[in-house]
Amino acid sequence: MSSSSFLSGSRITTPTNGRSRSNSTNADTRSFRSYGTTTLVAESLKSTSPMTKVLGIDELVDGEGAPLLGGEKRSHTSDRWEDGLKEIWLVPPDSDSGVLLESSFSVVSVISIGRLSTKMLAGSALGSLTVLVTGTSMVQGFVSALDSLLPQAWTSGNPTHVGLWAQRMLILLCLLIIPIIGLWQNIEPVLLLLRQDPEVARFAALYLRFISFQLPGYAFNAVLRRYFQAQGLLHVPTTVVAVVAPLNVVLNYLLVQGPESVRLGFIGAPIATSISATLTSVMYLVYGIYFAPRTAWHPITSQSFTSLPKLLRMGSAGVAQVAAEWWSWEFMSLAISQLGHTALAAQSIIMVVATTMYNVQYSVGIAVAVRTGNLLGMRDSQGAHTSARAATWLALLGGVTLGSSMFILRGEIAYIFTKDEEVALLVASVLPIVSLYQIVSGLASVETGILRACGKLGASAVISFTAYYVIGLPLGFYLTFWCNMNLHGLWIGLAIAILCAALTIWVTVLRLDWDAQVREAKERVETSIPTISEDSYA
Repeated sequence: MSSSSFLSGSRITTPTNGRSRSNSTNADTRSFRSYGTTTLVAESLKSTSPMTKVLGIDELVDGEGAPLLGGEKRSHTSDRWEDGLKEIWLVPPDSDSGVLLESSFSVVSVISIGRLSTKMLAGSALGSLTVLVTGTSMVQGFVSALDSLLPQAWTSGNPTHVGLWAQRMLILLCLLIIPIIGLWQNIEPVLLLLRQDPEVARFAALYLRFISFQLPGYAFNAVLRRYFQAQGLLHVPTTVVAVVAPLNVVLNYLLVQGPESVRLGFIGAPIATSISATLTSVMYLVYGIYFAPRTAWHPITSQSFTSLPKLLRMGSAGVAQVAAEWWSWEFMSLAISQLGHTALAAQSIIMVVATTMYNVQYSVGIAVAVRTGNLLGMRDSQGAHTSARAATWLALLGGVTLGSSMFILRGEIAYIFTKDEEVALLVASVLPIVSLYQIVSGLASVETGILRACGKLGASAVISFTAYYVIGLPLGFYLTFWCNMNLHGLWIGLAIAILCAALTIWVTVLRLDWDAQVREAKERVETSIPTISEDSYA
């Protein structure tokens, strides 16, 4: 294997003959380029005939590496609708399983610390919300820009652009996380300035000092997950996390509550999480080098350092969209810290449960973004439209299922995390409101995923910001502090905010011109990417 190759071991073979097109009046110029064991068709079209169709990579490659599309195009709308339902319904289990397993990292950490003391649990909650506001939301926001680039690149006839954009995002994230880690290492004075309880602030600062070692691995994993998902390799993140998740449980037990020779107590939880994130990165790297096809890989060249301003702009819009929702949760948690240790401990449990449910729905949104992006890259506007409609109905079904499950199990959930009766009763009383939030959150996640696939990150950000910061949070604060509704008031405000956001984004998706989205997707992928020479693939 070439030293410049990240991915190897391709088992894909593709036909070497060009495909003819009927009803095309102008000649196509076709060229064939070899990528290791894979021959890809690169087509430069001179025809302006409406019957001309660009071949997607999924039409040339069979097997697991194909994107989230059916193999044969259907001519009837009913067939396409059926295909869309099947493909979106069958894809998320792989994605959901991986997200649930990865969410278990934080769940196990909370359970471990919750067995120690309420103040330690409150400190870890404050540390976790700081991580979410200043770290993971920033990473996920920037990485969400890849939903507007990678799926389209994979089916656009230039699959190596998938690797190129992934490299650029990794470079950007490396620059981003350096100041974040510096902040986490010196966070205690900031927390005290925000009038947090000194003992809780001390535990939060201790938590952040050790969880900072997780951030590089977290950023790397977020990009690699999108890289594999864009190619339809949804099993890769799930398989990797399925191996690491049990090890994370063992590490948490040993380092937090294990034998005295290895027990570290409170700091054992963030250390175990950091080790698990790093191990996940190593496994992604091993899989990429030795097992994955290298169809999407682009050699590391000077091009990897170009177009960073464009990616920064797209990523900033992604951060605004993600932060609008995620930060509202954390502003709410900061407000709840003024209600006492019991309320903050209850909020930490509710946040773990709500975030786990949200991550399942968010993963479906990613799968929909990938499928919609694949179709846009193939210039299949009708297919993208059908996919969006099918995803909306499945989102509503999934939201009702998750919300109902949370409501039914509300009395048992709290005792998984704590033995404190007062905390458990407060959690059980708030979860019915959170279950309503989850029902609507499924619709919001999927519709936002569709907008990301269409490159509409800015529109999504404006809608989310307005819903949460103009409507939801002010209402929640009013109900909590003026109407004395405690934790319930803030969650009522968030539930109303997500309802407003979901309905507005859904209407925005309904008004999309899908033919225009196809043109814009082509421009996004091709802009600022120089022509790649044959020698680059030697």
